[in-house]
Amino acid sequence: MTTAEPRMLRTLPPFRRDRLVQGWLLVKALSDAGDAVFLIAFAWTAVQIASPAVAGLVVAAGTLPRAIVLLFGGAFADRSEPRRLMIVFNALRVGVLVAVAVWCLTSAPTVALLLAAGIAFGVCDAFFEPAAGTMPRQLVAPADLPAYSALSQTLSRLGTMTGAAIGGFLVAAYGLAGSAAANTVTYVIVIAFLALMLRPRFALPRASGEQSVLHGIGDGFGHLARNRATRTLVIALSGLNLAVAPAIAIGLPLQATANGWGAGAVGIFEALVGGGAMIGALIVVKWRPRREAIGGFVALLVQGAAIAALGAPWPSAVGAGCLVIGLTAGFASVLLSSTFAATAAPEYLGRLGSILRLGDDCLMPAGMAAFGALAGILPLWVPFAVYGGAMAVLMILPLRNPRLQEIQLREVSAPAA
Repeated sequence: MTTAEPRMLRTLPPFRRDRLVQGWLLVKALSDAGDAVFLIAFAWTAVQIASPAVAGLVVAAGTLPRAIVLLFGGAFADRSEPRRLMIVFNALRVGVLVAVAVWCLTSAPTVALLLAAGIAFGVCDAFFEPAAGTMPRQLVAPADLPAYSALSQTLSRLGTMTGAAIGGFLVAAYGLAGSAAANTVTYVIVIAFLALMLRPRFALPRASGEQSVLHGIGDGFGHLARNRATRTLVIALSGLNLAVAPAIAIGLPLQATANGWGAGAVGIFEALVGGGAMIGALIVVKWRPRREAIGGFVALLVQGAAIAALGAPWPSAVGAGCLVIGLTAGFASVLLSSTFAATAAPEYLGRLGSILRLGDDCLMPAGMAAFGALAGILPLWVPFAVYGGAMAVLMILPLRNPRLQEIQLREVSAPAA
């Protein structure tokens, strides 16, 4: 801990009156709304100009390059100034959006244009997201990380929902060019806020610039091998969505079809998940357990039972399961992400964040395919029970970890602790 950090902790405003942090989270939410607007227009345009198979390839075009480059992005986030990286790659995003808008104003959109834009965004995401993941640790005290995460997730969900709601109308009225222009405005606002207003309060130690980037990536994996508590957190956080996402994305439509509930029921169920997640995140603002990590993993243990309940043939049981899934997801993700941000070695935050994200990206397709395969050969309740049970069993590992049992963020006195 530097001598300046205790002084900074004493002079920080209470989180509820921290206008700098609140302004940053509002700007982030605005950017999320812009992303949702552009994603709606991007997918709609792909469907209009290409076959369903090609449209699916276009929409997913950024996933593979992001996965390939993500570890490099994490290494750069740990050896460079994260705020500068965020400005640079947001500026590159602006360049991509402007190019898309200009093209669409002069010519019809093409598959090649959409593929190029998707790949460019995937590469920018791979560098921007690890850098952005270090910002909570640089802005607030460890004890305030759960409140930061809760407010960030709530505003982000609201921004995404708002952007998705207006995105369809915007693309209908102004096409892909108008949606790209709207998203450009949000990115320009983010760049201006980062450049002119946002100043990190706590300096993070930087990885050595003398070692190669590849050596830095290997060092990140080596750090995981050496630190059991951090390794357990990364494994658990990487697996958070592997059980619930297939159950929601594939299982709910299958349930509604098999029982004749109709597509409207799927919308209601997913709304219950989304609304529950916002409520669960907000609960942390008012109340949180003394041991945040244990509280988060206990909530996910409950979520495992709720996933299994989705296999019931009654809409009331499925609706209740969806609400519980949302509540536990919002509550646990806030507690566990803030625990990770507070306790991971600060010079490894970017690399650990990229490893965590890469695990989710790489394993999710297999999780989706496995759920569909089980549902195709066994009674529909079986994949829900298997995935819910796997989630509950996975949570036993961190709940038995002595180091995680001891973590209390209120007792962490400084970001470098």
